[in-house]
Formats: sequence, C-alpha cells, structure tokens
Amino acid sequence: MTRDPADLELYLTHRPALLERAAPIVGCRTQAEDLVQEAFLRFTAGTRDGTAARIGNPTAYLFRIVRNLAVDWVRSRRRDPHPADAEELERVPAPAADPERAALHREELRLVAAALAELPERTRIAFEMHRLGGHTFHEIAGRLGISVSLAHKLVHDALAHCTERLSEGGP
Repeated sequence: MTRDPADLELYLTHRPALLERAAPIVGCRTQAEDLVQEAFLRFTAGTRDGTAARIGNPTAYLFRIVRNLAVDWVRSRRRDPHPADAEELERVPAPAADPERAALHREELRLVAAALAELPERTRIAFEMHRLGGHTFHEIAGRLGISVSLAHKLVHDALAHCTERLSEGGP
C-alpha cells in the first residue's frame, strides 16, 4: 500500500465533500461511499502512471472522477430496472478471503494501530475524528479547543506518520 501522501491527504481532506457530491446523484449514502473510494483508487492509479502530473487541478480532477462514476452508476441502474432486493443479496455468499491478502491487511492494520499508538493523544484523537468519524476540521477544533489550522496540522502529521510507518513496514 504505497501511495503518495499528498494524494491521500487530498482525498482525506475532500472526502466529506466528495460524499456530498455523489450521494444526491446516486440517492444512497452507502453507494456514494463505494464510489468515492473507487474514485480515489482511479485517481491514485493516474498519479502512478503520470496522468495526474499533467492535471492542473488535482482536486477538480478527483471531483470529476466522482461525478462521472456516480452518473455511470445511475445509467447502469436504469439499464437494469430490476435490481436485486436486499433479501436476494443476503443469500449470495461472500467471496472467500484470499489468505495471503487477509494476512497482508491484518499486517497493515497492525502497523497503522501501532503508528497511531505512537502519536500524542491530541494528534491521535484529531486523526480518528477526521478519518474514522468523518468530522470536519471545524468540528475537531471545537471539540479539542484548538484552531482549525492546528486541527488540520494534527491530522496531516498523523497521516504522514502512519504513511511513513506503512512504507517502512513497521514501527
């Protein structure tokens, strides 16, 4: 999981707005979450192959990917007017987890947990509020009694620390 920290920071900073962009188009917050994650994967694929380097405004590019994916999703639903209902979907077995992939994810999770444990409490809380709780920098600042710019810096520092630990492969 080697990603450019700037790409990840861009994604994390704009994730709530990206969700707000996709949700009204697809009409489902859960589907919007999936589309936003897919957009980030496509965005980072573009940065690895050099496409994004030619993009003047990466933020606008990421929003465009989200919009296009949402519109494509709506079009595909129109072509299939009888989507499976929830009961039918529950009967479909989940794909078997690849043991190697599961081990890799467990290791990455362990590394992130260890990296978060190394952080000062306020930095860890700010990161968890933003990344896991979906809180804005304004909300984080209010909760922690700090400035918005400091809230942003704390989240950025935590993200950089976790990214560094993941790239090192351990604490």
